[in-house]
Amino acid sequence: MARLRTIHRCTDCGAGSPRWAGRCPACGEWNTLVEEVEQASGSRVGAVATARPPATPVLLADVAADASTPLPSGLPELDRVLGGGFVPGSATLIGGEPGIGKSTLLLQAAAAMARRGARCLLVCAEESPAQVRLRAQRLDALVPGLWLVGENSMPAILAAAGHVSPDVVVIDSIQTVWDPELESPPGSVAQVKHCAHQLVTAAKAGGPAVVMVGHVTKEGTLAGPRVLEHVVDTVLSFEGDRHHAIRLLRAAKHRFGPTGELGLFEMTGSGLEEVADPAGLFLADRQPGTCGSVVFPAMEGYRPLLVEVQALVVHTPGPSPRRSVSGFEAGRLSLLLAVLDRRVGLSLAGHEVYVSVVGGVRVADPGADLAVCLALASAFTRRPVLDDLVVLGEVGLGGEVRQVAQTPARLAEAARLGFRRALIPARAPGSEALSVRRIATLFDALERDLGPATAPPKLRLVAGAGRSEPEPDC
Repeated sequence: MARLRTIHRCTDCGAGSPRWAGRCPACGEWNTLVEEVEQASGSRVGAVATARPPATPVLLADVAADASTPLPSGLPELDRVLGGGFVPGSATLIGGEPGIGKSTLLLQAAAAMARRGARCLLVCAEESPAQVRLRAQRLDALVPGLWLVGENSMPAILAAAGHVSPDVVVIDSIQTVWDPELESPPGSVAQVKHCAHQLVTAAKAGGPAVVMVGHVTKEGTLAGPRVLEHVVDTVLSFEGDRHHAIRLLRAAKHRFGPTGELGLFEMTGSGLEEVADPAGLFLADRQPGTCGSVVFPAMEGYRPLLVEVQALVVHTPGPSPRRSVSGFEAGRLSLLLAVLDRRVGLSLAGHEVYVSVVGGVRVADPGADLAVCLALASAFTRRPVLDDLVVLGEVGLGGEVRQVAQTPARLAEAARLGFRRALIPARAPGSEALSVRRIATLFDALERDLGPATAPPKLRLVAGAGRSEPEPDC
């Protein structure tokens, strides 16, 4: 019997250490070392040494191109992100917060593929078959060709796949699958890495397309060793706020196509539905003439998306005013507040600031800087922005407004939705469909692009690096 030893392995990078430490010696992450048991000889328990002849070098031009045709999932938004569908023999990892809809998405996709004649095997390693059956009944996914097995043992899963010979295998989830030959418990680094390697090897050897569901950490990143992301072909991220209906699907890695596409879904009582007109959904409840409301044409990959940026400024006597953000980076908001204070003279030091991107969308686009600044100034001075105006531009530390990528596509989408004016950086390309005004500094935008005040203003903007000049409160 092989002698076993204890080793501490990093859950982030997979590196091993003979003793526990607060910081991983390989990747430098804190509190990621967990105790595992492995064979003392150094070879992992359960690892299979496959004897095969060495590969012969060939010219790159003589390598046969992979002619595998993607298998459409039946969900247009999912196929948009995947570039046509699941490629046979590929491995896909999808991550997202608990309850966001990962299992629902894959069950609907498996049912849609089964309706088209594909054989799909759904491995429910977390839920019971009865629970999955109830969900399938609610989603109208009880179709022929969709197989189900309630197993979390790796040998049993491979045996079930050999019995069904599916085109697509869905593993929900990889963190709960384990191999009895390994001494480590389910969910450990050794188990996750070992089982993922077995599934990927089976797929690459002419097997089905494998789709694995992965857990995420509290920071929103995929749980488990980072090597898990390296061995798969595609890494999908399913995002959204559980209190909102919108769900966003992105590809962080995709070996068969670009990673810039975005899939949009809406969670309903009957499952996930594709969003045909996302801008109409995000702007449907917008109230014209509201102070602190600005429309920003975001760019999610190659897809323009118009969202509403809202700001609220409230005076507070406390020494530490609150800064709250939703859908926007808190650090970026602090930077913009500093620029407004120093370069424009709009000081919000004694005010609480709230910034929100409506609809549960998270915007990381630097082009939203100008929209956030204009929304803050509008909320503070109580002067609304013009209803038919869209705003985009990156704000620098000097108060200058810089151009952003794909401005024509953003403006074209704004014109399609009925907007007539646009506020853009001075050197950005314009659009004939919109009345474009170019600005070079943040001060120019705040002085000229706010409408008449709906109440006595709080201050008068002062050019340069001076402070604001307060006026009588209303």
